Amino acid sequence: MAPHARVRAPELIGKGGWLNTGGTALTLADLRGRIVILDFWTFCCVNCLHVLDELRELEEKHRDTVVIIGVHSPKFVHEAEHQAVVDAVERYEVHHPVLDDPELATWKQYAVRAWPTLVVIDPEGYVVAQHAGEGHAHALEQLVGELEAAHAAKGTLRRGDGPYVAPEPVATDLRFPGKALLLPGGTFLVSDSTRHQLVELAADGESVVRRVGSGERGFGPDGFSEPQGLALLPDGTVAVADTVNHALRAYDPATGAVTTLAGTGRQWMQGRPTSGPATEVDLSSPWDVAWFADRLWIAMAGVHQLWTYDPATGTVEVAAGTTNEGLVDGPAPEAWFAQPSGLAATEDRLWVADSETSALRYVERDGEGFAVRTAVGTGLFDFGHRDGEAGQALFQHPLGVTALPDGSVAVSDTYNHALRRYDPATGEVTTLATDVREPSDAVLVGDDIVVVESARHRLTRLRLPEEAVRVESVAHRTQRAATDVAPGRLRLDVVFQAPTGQKLDTRYGPSTRLLVSSTPPELLAEGSGTGTDLGRDLLLADGVTEGVLHVSAMAASCDDDPENEYPACHMHQQDWGVPVRVVPGGAERLPLVLAGLDA
Repeated sequence: MAPHARVRAPELIGKGGWLNTGGTALTLADLRGRIVILDFWTFCCVNCLHVLDELRELEEKHRDTVVIIGVHSPKFVHEAEHQAVVDAVERYEVHHPVLDDPELATWKQYAVRAWPTLVVIDPEGYVVAQHAGEGHAHALEQLVGELEAAHAAKGTLRRGDGPYVAPEPVATDLRFPGKALLLPGGTFLVSDSTRHQLVELAADGESVVRRVGSGERGFGPDGFSEPQGLALLPDGTVAVADTVNHALRAYDPATGAVTTLAGTGRQWMQGRPTSGPATEVDLSSPWDVAWFADRLWIAMAGVHQLWTYDPATGTVEVAAGTTNEGLVDGPAPEAWFAQPSGLAATEDRLWVADSETSALRYVERDGEGFAVRTAVGTGLFDFGHRDGEAGQALFQHPLGVTALPDGSVAVSDTYNHALRRYDPATGEVTTLATDVREPSDAVLVGDDIVVVESARHRLTRLRLPEEAVRVESVAHRTQRAATDVAPGRLRLDVVFQAPTGQKLDTRYGPSTRLLVSSTPPELLAEGSGTGTDLGRDLLLADGVTEGVLHVSAMAASCDDDPENEYPACHMHQQDWGVPVRVVPGGAERLPLVLAGLDA
């Protein structure tokens, strides 16, 4: 086994305390003898949710030697609320201890710069690896095997049960419902996400008519995995965004049958096809669906894009977005999204709740194609609850949007616990209702609007108000501290070390990619754009004293065995948004760890 740098792991501290431990506060000393994997995550982040799923198999296979600790490190103000973290741990079936760190104390101790980040601590308490982003499960499996062998030989490995204590289950008809659809007969179909089912409710929105699916994660005719969006198709069936199965399913209310329309059950990764026969193309965390312009549009939250499914040809294709995360308008293929999670169609527009930019956006026809515009929102780091003129209005991580009869739209402003309204005719944002707990969708029923109160596990019927609710304005920025960098030249190094037994895959050209941009664009005088080297010299412009560096890195590694004609290959990828402040005496080098340790 290759030697690792001897860096003592800092202690785990978090003002919110511990979850899933039966009330016990853990220390690293308590975990000595075990391999510890810290998962720095926040529950808004779809990439963090992907990593939770990547870790499930490793967690089960090495249950007697590995302890996974989730370190919840919030981006949004709502995510710093302890009850919201408690809800998220149940919502996403996190079956390991979680440290609630609302002030990012442990995040800072470990110098983490991105969600998600994984840090591996050996049985003697030393940090031996760090991985940012997705796609590292195979590398962790390899490293865990090495650590098990090495520390078993040294006598420093301690096997046994871990510290996880399951919380008591709670009985409710719905559990963290995601989206709802009014069926032609007047009943509601609801995606009961945490229970992996669809539930049909009577017209009262409360009485259960039937359940669809076994209630266990699955990809068969009776299985879903955290389903979300629902849309009625022209043939009377319902399209279902089967989010964690990375698939589009069809449910027939007449027969109860469930079939697969699109997706393979595997998560789409860079380099794979983006169009073709629908059941042969991988998808990535589809979160909502809507019928618009003779196609079914898919909010592909996992890759920050919109895709379409054409039932006439049985094909899917990318319709908008580049996979880069951010807020950029323009021709649909060039636009940037950030975890689009809600869709609503009108005759001439497809409205999009773009959750990570806290934005309301829309797609409209533009000549022969489509264009993306922004109605409300400015980018990844500004959010809040502010009404008024759209240019200065603020949302906080909205997940749903609903078209209203007067041409305006209602926005399920999830982390503000509010239902908001945007009127294109006046350009004004108002608040319709408050104290709806984590609303994720809403359905219009006559003069009423039925809101999915996800964190209250119910549908709530509201009368559309004549006047807006008065709300005190608040504005926020993400609380991550800016990195002080020196004026002039800044060396950017993305650190990547291929896992043991693997090498960079150069069979078909460069196996790495680096994309750099900034907000504001004027921050970078030189160095923006795409290249194949994981290191780059940036030149910070004179007169710009702060901003955000957007860095997207990708590396492909394959098994290093010359005898193997078809080596297994893996994609490692991560996006960073690094707030920087330009000050004399600041750092002249910015290291970002994709995999390994920075020497």
